Amino acid sequence: MGIGLIASIIVGGLAGWIASMIMKADTGLILNIGLGIIGAAVLNMLLGWFGIYAERSWLPQLIVGAAGAAALIAVYRRIKS
Repeated sequence: MGIGLIASIIVGGLAGWIASMIMKADTGLILNIGLGIIGAAVLNMLLGWFGIYAERSWLPQLIVGAAGAAALIAVYRRIKS
């Protein structure tokens, strides 16, 4: 069982916020949540292709979400410039 919808939104928001602090991006609350959730989904999918699975609890998902969101910010900056 996963962490649930409400917890996913909270963890996604925290992950996006952490990524925006690391990457020094100026993003708002909604974008932080979106980056965290999408980043976690994308990175979980990529890691799954290599046989690596993050445990379905809040801390591993927070780490994966922050890393995924930071990657999304980096890709956006690369495309933008």
